Amino acid sequence: MAALFGARVRRLRTAAGLTQAELGHRTHVVSTRITQIERASGAKPTLELARALDAALGADELLVELWPYVYREAFPDWSRKFMAHSERAVAIRQYAAHVVPGLLQTEDYARALLRVGRTLGSEEQLEERVALRMGRQERLSTPDRPELWVVLDEAVLRRPVGGQAVMHDQLGRLLGTATEHHVTVQALPFDQGEHDALGGSLTVLTMPDGSEIAYTEGAHYGQLIEDSDEVGSFALTYDRLRAAALPPLMSLDMIRSVMEDNHRGAKVPSRSERRRVAQEQLQQSGGGRLRGGGRRVPGRRPRP
Repeated sequence: MAALFGARVRRLRTAAGLTQAELGHRTHVVSTRITQIERASGAKPTLELARALDAALGADELLVELWPYVYREAFPDWSRKFMAHSERAVAIRQYAAHVVPGLLQTEDYARALLRVGRTLGSEEQLEERVALRMGRQERLSTPDRPELWVVLDEAVLRRPVGGQAVMHDQLGRLLGTATEHHVTVQALPFDQGEHDALGGSLTVLTMPDGSEIAYTEGAHYGQLIEDSDEVGSFALTYDRLRAAALPPLMSLDMIRSVMEDNHRGAKVPSRSERRRVAQEQLQQSGGGRLRGGGRRVPGRRPRP
């Protein structure tokens, strides 16, 4: 992608009748930096430079649109492959153990998370990563948007990432999913105890051909799983987590309660109460049983 970006810059520069020195002057960099970009050598262009090149060359946002793919090359192979698969997936099922998944993060929440750690060299790099993360969310508003089903551990709701104000807005973003028919959010209460995915996050992607890919992630590592037997095991783990979590409406109530800072005084429904409410919701919506990415199988009674 860096080579493609460089080739586009060279072609646009030549068409504009500019030398490398003249383009460097217009974008406030030395001519050797333009040479590096066109040859795909040296440091990758920053988002700020991509915008400057776009403006100087009249590229109509072409270079800015290419930039995320260039920047992504700095990530490990497994991370790049996961992002590429995610962009094609027709269904995304996620269990988040520690933080809100990137597709549902607010900008300030994402900025607070990305600021933590030792991998950032500057504020500019931070903003580049925030822009990249926000850009990935755009797919949720496109015609080919995936079905997104997210199970959030209670710890995700209670950890005030970025401070109370940032977290308040983030919880509000989660509540807003109630009006997004392609997004389902469930909360997994602490009282569920231990489970197979304890300690890490899990994502199961359904691809256009019906195949599935799993991805597990910890604080400093990630693993992409493509073997069908292993993926099947992780998909079963996810289904068990989803079954143990609060039903969607109760989950929204729990999020709202935490948002209002009074959840400690609220009673978390018992398992039997959650089962009763879930069965009532299914009966009211046609008596079907949910499976997989939320598809309803008609004519089958829910298991007791």
